[in-house]
Amino acid sequence: MALPINLSELINGQTVEWERIEFKQGWNPEKIMHTICAFANDLNNWGGGYIIIGIKEKNGKPVLPPCGLNPDQIDAFQKKLIEICHKITPNYFPIAFPVVFQEKHILILWAPGGDNRPYKAPVKLSKNSPQVFFVRRFSSTVKAGSEEERQLFQLAAKIPYDDRINHHADLNDLNINLIQSFLKEIGSDLHSSLAQIPFSDLCIRMQIARGPEEYIKPLNVGLLLFNDQPERFFKGAKIEIVEYHDEIGDSFSEKIFTGPINMQLRDALRYLKNNVLKEEVRKIPGQPESVRFFNYPIAAIEEALANAVYHRSYDHLSPIEINIRSDRIEILSFPGPLPPVDNELLKKPVVVARAYRNRRIGDFLKEMQLTEGRSTGIPKIRRAMKKNGSPEPVFETDTDRTYFLTTLMIHPEATVSEQISPKEREHVGISHGLSPPEFNKFVSSLSYVCPMSVPGEDAAIILLSAREEIDLKSLMLLIKQTNRTRFRDKFINPMIKAGLLELTLPDKPKSSKQKYRTTKEGLKIIKVTKK
Repeated sequence: MALPINLSELINGQTVEWERIEFKQGWNPEKIMHTICAFANDLNNWGGGYIIIGIKEKNGKPVLPPCGLNPDQIDAFQKKLIEICHKITPNYFPIAFPVVFQEKHILILWAPGGDNRPYKAPVKLSKNSPQVFFVRRFSSTVKAGSEEERQLFQLAAKIPYDDRINHHADLNDLNINLIQSFLKEIGSDLHSSLAQIPFSDLCIRMQIARGPEEYIKPLNVGLLLFNDQPERFFKGAKIEIVEYHDEIGDSFSEKIFTGPINMQLRDALRYLKNNVLKEEVRKIPGQPESVRFFNYPIAAIEEALANAVYHRSYDHLSPIEINIRSDRIEILSFPGPLPPVDNELLKKPVVVARAYRNRRIGDFLKEMQLTEGRSTGIPKIRRAMKKNGSPEPVFETDTDRTYFLTTLMIHPEATVSEQISPKEREHVGISHGLSPPEFNKFVSSLSYVCPMSVPGEDAAIILLSAREEIDLKSLMLLIKQTNRTRFRDKFINPMIKAGLLELTLPDKPKSSKQKYRTTKEGLKIIKVTKK
């Protein structure tokens, strides 16, 4: 049976935090039972964990190459596993994966957070041994203290929303093509076995569906990631980008991203890279090297938006909002952080949360390298802003934690150019034979082929205008640019390099008679848009 995640990355702690992995050199049934119980209790909603048998550990890390297990013993271990799991109350059974790693046989037990917590296990395997609650405390399995017991009872029957069965959906609402793409992307061995596995077994194995044989239903996490239109089940499962063209807010344009949440995240980031982020260069007198910076560092935007996708609540009707203003970007999600995180804690360099809202979504996003580990988001955003020379980011919520707002201020030396209003853009499209929807479609198409330094709407105006030969000055006037050198470096040259624009006098690039025209490739994109 193949693991639904990348084996090498799991063992090396690249996609699952070390606190959620326990290595065992050999079969130790008592300790294994206690750790299974602790992972099932999932006190912090981390998503359970993995026990890897056949690999030594030193200071919580694997000692490689593995010592391995005798292949003849693995079957017996799995039978004994059933016996010890019957001793856990209520009964809980992890998923066992016998695999070969670095030419050695090992056994991996995947123990997701349980549906019927809290769970107890006997202290000893001997008869009449008292049962206690076990939990994970950092990288160790320990008996729960009185406060931890109280928390466990508070969590009873509170399955995180992303890990719940969705009774309004059916198994065929999960898209096999999206699942296949995911398994291929992360390098799961399960990808090569898809043809031999019944679809229902595949979904159960990936823990994106659950239930008795006669009533297998998808989990919310499965619908959010592996359904083409998750907004059918979760009204707020989308990202809205609003660009304001004046300080009052009367003039603005909107872009809405739907589909699987991982694709929403990638598409929204691509749009921001192509249309909002700009690199600038400043020459310092007496200094040979120029200073380079972005109006907003991409690493900060990536992490802030990934955090919003990871930590928002998908039973909330409001989408993630990204407001782009002349001097800042605001990323707003609902509701706010879970206790004890509040405004005071958000001001600290490192924010450590004790509980997480979406224990499964985080795992999938980490597998796809769309986010990192727990508690890394806010420090990473701060580092990225500081490295870019940008002002400190601001993180805030209200007293009732109804929202979470991240504000990224523009670099103090960034050029805030006059923006083209939506009406002006619409007029340019119409004047070149494109309706407003066709113009927007053209802009979206360009976001996949245009260099990051060229905003999609500006690129669209340049290419439409250059269908007939046009000089540099006329192009600059069209998109309200005043610096000739910057316009060449940040707009014209990248578009020539991308094969979308060409010189009319390629042998005389600096000629005063030089003009520009759209290439055959650029014309092809326009033609496809108009179909």
